[in-house]
Amino acid sequence: MAYKILIVDDEKMMTELLTDHLQDCGYETMAANSAGEAISLLPKQPDLIILDINMPGMDGLELCRNIRSHIACPILFLTARITEQDKINGLQYGGDDYIAKPFSLGELSARVAAHLRRDERSRSRPSVLTSNGLIVNLSQRLVSWNGQEIAFSKREFDLIAFLMTNANQVFDKERIYEMVWGYDAEGDSNVIKEYVRKIRARLREVTGLDYIETVWGVGYKWKKDFP
Repeated sequence: MAYKILIVDDEKMMTELLTDHLQDCGYETMAANSAGEAISLLPKQPDLIILDINMPGMDGLELCRNIRSHIACPILFLTARITEQDKINGLQYGGDDYIAKPFSLGELSARVAAHLRRDERSRSRPSVLTSNGLIVNLSQRLVSWNGQEIAFSKREFDLIAFLMTNANQVFDKERIYEMVWGYDAEGDSNVIKEYVRKIRARLREVTGLDYIETVWGVGYKWKKDFP
């Protein structure tokens, strides 16, 4: 079956252009020209969403946050905003990648294919990981401890899953960024420090344990064993 892609942009010419191009690439497409239309299409379970940030009413960032309460598929932002802070904001709201306008259709289809491949690989991993009382269900994308669910954003969950899958291995920020954000992602690996800080704080609040260890001058690792 063809992958389903939801295209969200208030400019009808843009959704029509992307619809024609992605259908030529073999994808099934759905188009929405407002946040309300996009939300109404979520029950169709798109495999990837292309989302414009600058929309009237509910903008793309708020819509992304809303979408994340329903589905966990990759979200690619279309935007004319190119500052580092804009990119950080988008990632923190739950986006996976940025495509700056103007862009080539070739670049867009390459990024779409890369994120779909990465998402498919993540689904083929073992379904449940455990670590000192912490349970991470990869298929359901849930983290729990003693029956209590711990909420994480999509990107935070992906980072946890990567480190936990490779427990006791040390990775520097650049390697983590490549493996979690993707080789073709545009951004700065310095965001890893902030993501690790937030994950640590949330896990410590619930479990009282520090699962992610800093190896000074090198990077981070998931602690497999505790004293």
